[in-house]
Amino acid sequence: MMGLLKFAFVGGIAAYGWKSLRQWQVRQAADDRGPVGSSGIVRDAGPDEQEGIDAKDWDLVDEQIDESFPASDPPGRGVN
Repeated sequence: MMGLLKFAFVGGIAAYGWKSLRQWQVRQAADDRGPVGSSGIVRDAGPDEQEGIDAKDWDLVDEQIDESFPASDPPGRGVN
């Protein structure tokens, strides 16, 4: 019975150590979110930067929406 308790105790310590190591590795991983308040790495705007989009289907409104990201306000429409 004592051998089983020792095994459970050592196993618990090993599990705690493994979990602590994994949490430390996650904290040490590269942080690509950018400075506080930013949206992180943002691609360039335009139809050439998007995958699966045909440039001939791209219009002025699409371009304005894409250029306004990550702003929360909708794009303004120019009045001619």
